[in-house]
Amino acid sequence: MDQGDDQATSRVTEHAVRITTSMGAFTQQEWDRLQGVQRKSGNSYNPFVSFAFLSALEESGCVGGHSGWQPHHLRLETSGGDLLGALPCYAKSHSQGEYVFDHGWADAFERAGGRYYPKLQCAVPFTPATGPRLLVAEGHDPLSVKAGLAEALRIVTDRLGVSSAHVSFLPEEDVDVLEAAGYLHRTDQQFHFFNDGFASYDDFLATLASRKRKALKRERREALGNGITIDWLTGSDLTERVWDDFFAFYMDTGGRKWGRPYLTRRFFSLIGERMPQDILLVMAKRHGRYIAGAINFIGSDTLYGRNWGCVEDHPFLHFEVCYHQAIDFAIANKLKVVEAGAQGEHKLARGYRPVTTHSAHYIAHPAFRRAVADYLRQERRDVARMNEYLAGHTPFRKDEVPLNERASSKTD
Repeated sequence: MDQGDDQATSRVTEHAVRITTSMGAFTQQEWDRLQGVQRKSGNSYNPFVSFAFLSALEESGCVGGHSGWQPHHLRLETSGGDLLGALPCYAKSHSQGEYVFDHGWADAFERAGGRYYPKLQCAVPFTPATGPRLLVAEGHDPLSVKAGLAEALRIVTDRLGVSSAHVSFLPEEDVDVLEAAGYLHRTDQQFHFFNDGFASYDDFLATLASRKRKALKRERREALGNGITIDWLTGSDLTERVWDDFFAFYMDTGGRKWGRPYLTRRFFSLIGERMPQDILLVMAKRHGRYIAGAINFIGSDTLYGRNWGCVEDHPFLHFEVCYHQAIDFAIANKLKVVEAGAQGEHKLARGYRPVTTHSAHYIAHPAFRRAVADYLRQERRDVARMNEYLAGHTPFRKDEVPLNERASSKTD
C-alpha cells in the first residue's frame, strides 16, 4: 500500500478501508450522515469534525503542502462502496500542533535506532478539544463500525510501515474499543466550566467562597478599565474587516508564543463563510478600535475556546476575554460546558474544574510498545492523583456539592 495512493484499499473483516488524501473523497452529504457531525435535534454536534471545518483546513493550506500534516483520512466501506464510518487522519512528519506530547517517545525511539516519523495522527489539527474520532454513519451499529475503524487504522499503520498511530482527544466511551484493538490508553488534564443551570454570572458567583467571589469581581472590573468594552460577534457580524483585526491579534500573540502560528488568514475567511453560526468572536474594544479577541466554536451543548490574541496589553484582559466572557455566553445561551483549551491551572481560580482527557496509541514495534505501556501506566496514576488534588482546591464553597467529579479516575 503506497502512502500517497488515494485508491489504496485493504480488507477489514468483511469491509474495506480506503486511505483518502483529501476531504474531497467524501461528499458533504456522506460526511453529514456521520454521528456527531450534523447539528440537529437529539444529536451531539461537534463543530471541529464538521465538513466545513476540516475542508477549510485543507483548502487554506493549514494542512497539506509543507505543513507536516498530510491528510490520510480513512473510509470504512461496504463491499458496494457505501460509507460505514470514517476517521479524520493525517500523516505527520513532526509532533507540533497536537497537544498530546510525544516528543520524548520520538527521541527515545530514534536513539534506539528506530524511525518515529512519519506517524499517523487521528485528530483535529491544532485543536485540543475532545470530540468524536471514530465516526459512524447513521443507520449502522456504532460498536461494530468503531471496532472496524480501530482495526483498519492498525492495519494501515502496519502496511504503510510507519511507527505508530495516535487517536487524540477522543471521548472516554471509545477508549475500550481501541484498547481491545491493541491501543494504549493515555490520559491528560484540562479545565472545563460546567453550567449548573445558572440564570446569570451572579448565580455562578454565589457558588464560590466569599474571598474567591470578591477576587473575581475585582479582576473583571480591572480588566474592563481604561475604557474597554466587549462585543460578541457571530453569524453576519463576522465580516472580513473583523477577521482582519482578529488575524492581526492571532499573528502577534501566536508569533511570540509559538514562533509560527498554524492558521492562515484564508482559513478564517472560509470558516466565516461556511459555519458562521458555529463561531463566537469575543472582541475587546478601546477608543473605537478592537485591541484583543478570542475565537470560540459553538457545539450543541459546549462552547469551545480556542485562540486568543491582542495588540495592547492590559491587566486581566486575557482572563476576561477568554474565560469570564465564555462563561457569560454559555449561561446566556444555556450551554452546559465551556472547554477552554489545553493546560492552564490558572483556570481553576476562575471556576473551571479539572477533567481528564483521553487518547489512544498504537505502537507498531513490540519492544517499544511495551516500554510506552509501562510509562503510561504510571502517567495515568499521576494524572488521576493530580486531578484529585486539584478538585480539592477549587474556589467553590465547601458546602457546594460538586456538579460532577468530572475528572475520570480510570487507572489500572
